[in-house]
Amino acid sequence: MKHGTIRHMAVFTLKHAPDSAETAAFLRDGAEILSAIPVVKNFEVLRQISLKCDFQYGFSMEFEDQAAYDAYNSHPEHQAFVAKRWEIEVAAFQEIDFVN
Repeated sequence: MKHGTIRHMAVFTLKHAPDSAETAAFLRDGAEILSAIPVVKNFEVLRQISLKCDFQYGFSMEFEDQAAYDAYNSHPEHQAFVAKRWEIEVAAFQEIDFVN
């Protein structure tokens, strides 16, 4: 991660059972849709293993700078994913943003 890069992470729990087809589809579709946005770098889908955290999954990605992060947040594909999938299928979440 180069200096000034923003690492955005969203940790979340889905309304679906962990081993369900719906969970697999959400994680797959999230990765496909969000990683295709041009400003997104190093996209990862993560599974939580800590007993100290109630969230089950995470999406992690990097942005070159604040302008790229802002472009992601306003991108039509991101906004559509949030409206059509995230707001419907996510039970709880926390967003974390780091800069080095």
